[in-house]
Amino acid sequence: MHLVLVDGSGFIFRAFHALPPMNRSDGTPVNAVYGFTNMVARFLRDHVGTHLAVIFDAGRLTFRNEMYDQYKAQRPDPPPELIPQFALVREATAAFGIPSIELAGWEADDLIAAYACKVAAGGGRCTIVSSDKDLMQLIRPGIDMLDPIKQKPIGEDEVRERFGVGPDKVIEVQALMGDSVDNVPGVPGIGPKIASTLVLEYGDLDGIYRAIPTMKPSKRRDALVAHEAAARLSRELVILRHDAPLPLPIEQLAFTAPDSIRLGTWLGEMGFKSIAQRLSIEALSPAPRPRPAPVAPAGAEPTADELIPRHDAPFSDYDTVTDLTVLAGWVAEARAAGLCAVDTETNGLDPLRADMVGFSLATKPGRACYVPLLHEGDLEHPVGQQLDTAAAMAVMAPLLTDPGVLKIFQNAKFDILVLERAARGIITGPITPIDDTMLISYAQAAGAHGHGMDELASRFLGHTPITYDQATGTGRNRIPFARVNLKSATDYAAEDADVTLRLWHILHPQLRTNQSLSLYEQMERPLIRVLATMEAAGIKVDEVELRRMSADFAARMAVMETDIHAMAGRSFNLGSPKQLGEILFDEMKLPGGKRMKTGAWGTDSAALQALAEQGSDLPARILEWRQLAKLKSTYADALVTQINPETKRVHTSFQMAITSTGRLSSNEPNLQNIPIRTEEGGRIRRAFVAAPGHVLVSADYSQIELRLLAHVANIPALREAFAEGQDIHARTASEVFNVPMEGMDPLTRRRAKAINFGIIYGISAFGLARQLAISPGEARTYIDAYFARYPGIRDYMESTRDEARANGYVLTPFGRRCWVQGIADKNPARRGYAERQASNAPLQGGAADIIKRAMVRLPAIMNRDGIQARMLLQVHDELLFEAPEAEADALAAMVRTVMEGAATLSVPLVVETGIGRSWAEAH
Repeated sequence: MHLVLVDGSGFIFRAFHALPPMNRSDGTPVNAVYGFTNMVARFLRDHVGTHLAVIFDAGRLTFRNEMYDQYKAQRPDPPPELIPQFALVREATAAFGIPSIELAGWEADDLIAAYACKVAAGGGRCTIVSSDKDLMQLIRPGIDMLDPIKQKPIGEDEVRERFGVGPDKVIEVQALMGDSVDNVPGVPGIGPKIASTLVLEYGDLDGIYRAIPTMKPSKRRDALVAHEAAARLSRELVILRHDAPLPLPIEQLAFTAPDSIRLGTWLGEMGFKSIAQRLSIEALSPAPRPRPAPVAPAGAEPTADELIPRHDAPFSDYDTVTDLTVLAGWVAEARAAGLCAVDTETNGLDPLRADMVGFSLATKPGRACYVPLLHEGDLEHPVGQQLDTAAAMAVMAPLLTDPGVLKIFQNAKFDILVLERAARGIITGPITPIDDTMLISYAQAAGAHGHGMDELASRFLGHTPITYDQATGTGRNRIPFARVNLKSATDYAAEDADVTLRLWHILHPQLRTNQSLSLYEQMERPLIRVLATMEAAGIKVDEVELRRMSADFAARMAVMETDIHAMAGRSFNLGSPKQLGEILFDEMKLPGGKRMKTGAWGTDSAALQALAEQGSDLPARILEWRQLAKLKSTYADALVTQINPETKRVHTSFQMAITSTGRLSSNEPNLQNIPIRTEEGGRIRRAFVAAPGHVLVSADYSQIELRLLAHVANIPALREAFAEGQDIHARTASEVFNVPMEGMDPLTRRRAKAINFGIIYGISAFGLARQLAISPGEARTYIDAYFARYPGIRDYMESTRDEARANGYVLTPFGRRCWVQGIADKNPARRGYAERQASNAPLQGGAADIIKRAMVRLPAIMNRDGIQARMLLQVHDELLFEAPEAEADALAAMVRTVMEGAATLSVPLVVETGIGRSWAEAH
């Protein structure tokens, strides 16, 4: 007997990374399926044994996770292009007539070990088709391995070359060195060379620990002693279980030639004509239209018969699903496809309060359905049958949590919060894996255009979807979505899912082309779950303090209004732009006024700021009044109404795809606009408080954009100052104004500080003059002196502007494309604004990238360390946590370490932490 066992799960990943991207006719990625199918075809020709099977992993969780809950815990989700291919590889195995074997709770490697050892013990031979290092412990007389990509045998010599020991000692070496890929701990500081030396000297792990008393004192000996339990656990984790149950008897694995009709039909459906020709069988399905083949690496199989996705199916004929059996059929269809688009319809915009009125699914372009749950009818338009939410979620649960099916959303964070709230108690795990077409677009085109579904559909599909207004009406005639008739609701909602799926097929391949794939997969997509968790957590506010603050702001505004009326010479409505324009430009005759299309004078913030910078007091006072009025309405008044009645906390919503630089924004409430250095801003922060028994912990990057400027512009003096921990503003003042740092007067330092931060944002001489209460001429002298001392900064700004003019975008230090609108505008004012944006975007965007990297890393580390704290808010360069009082200090230290290590620059990153009962106290 010669049993051939193909490590199906291992080969999928190798084939995926070895071959270029390619798609089936419906847009489904198939490069791994093509590689697998081609390998099987070649293998049947060259290496067939008497018995054959393909072994797969049934899921991530196995008995090893019960032994060690962190086993493989850090492994990322498979790439989204790979997820739908898992099911197709199983289809390929069935088409060839080869038994496929998997067993819940066991890894494929254990099943391979059990089959291989049983065959060898009976005097037969087993060939394992895999290059997985973990399987090398099985090599012995009667068991060999074959690398499926290189088509080279792996024997004892190859094992010794890799591990320094024979196959019988591999588990001892792995126990000592651990495995970062599988999160096997091992002994810190012991790598493969030291591990193999110890095993060769002492025989095995037990021999090593028996010899500990005779070893000379050393760091290695101390590590072995301190981590003995981890080493012994690691050995148990890496040992493959020869006693695993055999799902199919070996006799049922006897090889039979494939059924040519069945295999030919499947190859034709997939478009794998070259493989069919190689096997001398006919690809029986109609040949779809071809596309030019992707460029393949040398030696790879030709891919000219791969196909472009079809997106010309009509946006119509969608199904309304009102029967659980029918819904189960859709779920089965989605699981077989390996991917689907999901969209929810709600009766509100707050995902933590809104009810799900229905949801839609799409399994391929043009194939979508809508599932109504809470629609309301009337006598003229009765709803008829619809599904109970809990029952529908019970049917959907296996799909939503299936790791082998990619769930595609447009604005995934919203839909996930809605679905998980609707399915509370029904699904226990997270909805995973996911993709988000909004973020896929944003990761490669921030600032180039909007990333809403309607705009993306128009831009990339040439299609205008049904609008919400068309479905629900407008103005007085608008009705809640729950009262939209089911035909119209289906047309609208199912189309959303259909459009989302089609967008994914087009936009996702562009991530690799635009060099944005790692940015999306390692930063933007993982952040969805982080932010959803933060939004669900919310933050407590002091309602009494807010009401007190509102009354105080109102009193101060009344005093300011009296002063403004006196300055204007008469009373007028401060909230009326028309009346204000008449005061400023008709009566006071201030220069620079511009009329709008309506004929009224423009009095927006930019117009008032320009007047204030020219020395006019009234516009400056109006700006102060407006700021206080905005703080009152946005925070002091609104926060009280935004308290969730269920949680008694305020839940902001983080917007992930709004800014051109990658920064997050937030609304309801907008936390980004709370003033940082004013008394009012501090008072608002005092209203954000910790729950009883807890404190708030703030962690804030110190001068991160200045540090990035020193890094990207390569300014030696600034880099030296940051490296030595000097006062950067005093150092700048010393360099620019030629004064000693010791004994420097506060005014000189303040001027340098204003220049340092102003330069980042392209401040004008008028703007700096306004800040420092000096003349524009003196301010220009300061700016010129700054650039004369740091010419590298001017060079950097010019180079980024040139980059924006040439490409339309600039890059952050981490590869994010920040598109700059108006960089070639003929209007000097708009062009100048765009140039300032271009200079600042790599700094502001780089800071956004760094804090996002930290946010993605923190939850896993907090979970690993058993920290009970919750991350609540992200505002500019600051993260805010709520922690039990007893763990606040430990949390602050850990967060500081993670944030400071989120990126490696030529200057150190510094994080300042604070702890307090309120945000103001911690900030």
